[in-house]
Amino acid sequence: MPKKNEPTERLCAVSRNVYPVDCLIRFVLGPEDHVVPDLKRNLPGRGVWLLASRSVVESAVKDRRKVFGRGFKGEAQVEAGLADQVDNLLETAALNALSIVRKAGELVTGFTKVEAALKREPLEGLIHAADAAPDGIRKLSAVAAARNETANELQTVRLFDSTQMDLALGRSNVIHAALLAGPASRNFLSRVRELEMFRSNSALEMTSNADSAVAQD
Repeated sequence: MPKKNEPTERLCAVSRNVYPVDCLIRFVLGPEDHVVPDLKRNLPGRGVWLLASRSVVESAVKDRRKVFGRGFKGEAQVEAGLADQVDNLLETAALNALSIVRKAGELVTGFTKVEAALKREPLEGLIHAADAAPDGIRKLSAVAAARNETANELQTVRLFDSTQMDLALGRSNVIHAALLAGPASRNFLSRVRELEMFRSNSALEMTSNADSAVAQD
């Protein structure tokens, strides 16, 4: 979120279009003028903003002199794997947020407990390990479908394998989990949406749709 009195929109240095800051990633110059991502938007110095999309970051890396050189008004050292660095940071932020969900007591793990929670608890979403068996996912999806209409809109997360979930939660063999209603769960899902947006280019689709709507008005 932008700080008080800060702009809520910024110019993407690749597309040269203005977008809400929530759809953008800020980059700054670190030690030895290396370009580094500033996901929290609080590092000092001049910033260059890019739409939060892997393809946009990769385009900026390819055209580094025009994008970062122009933005920082001088030499900028850009790593070829900058997009991977952003992806790793977003993934780590999501997994850290998942760990906080557990500490906040807003998480239920294990097939039987998740099934029970689906039947009686207010939930924010479901998590299935990327390597979860299809049969388990199918059974829990059927239970979720039997809930009321609002509950059927539960967000389902399948971004992390069981090893990543084990490490984030400090437990072993975590395959299925339910996010109980609460601020920590909602924050985790927000971090998940940022990661999904970056990987799927949905930021491009969203802003393209917005531009079309404006053109039609």
